[in-house]
Amino acid sequence: MSFTINKSTFLYGNFINALITFVSVAAAVYFLIVLPYEKYKQARGISPDTRPCPECTTDIPVAARRCPSCTAQIGPASAV
Repeated sequence: MSFTINKSTFLYGNFINALITFVSVAAAVYFLIVLPYEKYKQARGISPDTRPCPECTTDIPVAARRCPSCTAQIGPASAV
């Protein structure tokens, strides 16, 4: 069984195989790299580089004193 797009023939089996391979590699990267790194950051207490603006909830740098989106004045990061 196959399908054709612009005079190119694709087999259903090859498409399903590529899809399964992609999903399995993506899951492996997520579970073996992303999740352990997030747990490592939590355990080390590494703070994020941004914080939400209290007025518009846009992500802004931690050291910012004014939101670039809504121009609200924001207190120091320790007060948030």
